[in-house]
Amino acid sequence: MKVDSEQFFDSIFLSYNKILERLHILGITTKNGKKISELDLRRAIDVMTKKHQTCRWRSEKIRSRKYFVLIEGYYWLTQVYFQKEKSLIDADIEFFKLRIKQYEELLKIEHNENWWNEDMDIKQLCEYFNRQDITVRKAIKKMCDSGVGEYNLLVNNKVIISSKGVEWICKNVFKQKYLELLEKYKMELTELYIEAGYPYDNFFWKN
Repeated sequence: MKVDSEQFFDSIFLSYNKILERLHILGITTKNGKKISELDLRRAIDVMTKKHQTCRWRSEKIRSRKYFVLIEGYYWLTQVYFQKEKSLIDADIEFFKLRIKQYEELLKIEHNENWWNEDMDIKQLCEYFNRQDITVRKAIKKMCDSGVGEYNLLVNNKVIISSKGVEWICKNVFKQKYLELLEKYKMELTELYIEAGYPYDNFFWKN
């Protein structure tokens, strides 16, 4: 396939106009059921770039004074921002889990989500999740109320949460932390994807 092929470029990145056209063809609307406008799209892309800066989904504005969005960023817009079935954080998490699975399958890498290896006390949990003491204690109570109190230990009269408990709290309460871990791992896989010769944040001098 020639590198100047429009179809080739469209498989890697899209202009705002092409994204808008695709959203209209798919019948994707705003939360209020209205046709997505250019302003709606620009707001969505602003949210995307602020939430996921490390993903490098939007090009830099250079000579043409316009941006392009990687196809992965376009998928985020359709599957996360403009979807209506889940909360934004839950849709975001599911999106990154799916992308990780796709990268792992393509790169033939075994999945190893080994991010929670240590038991933690209240102070350590506050630092890990960047939350106040009372907020962390409420999270622990929520975990215990859910029926997984075995993750809550008492050692020398000190509350200790097992690594499994830390994982539960991360996935069920402080989901933003979980999303950050997923994004970090996704980008590690993305760098391997680039090293394998696949185009990622390459806009072929279009912008």
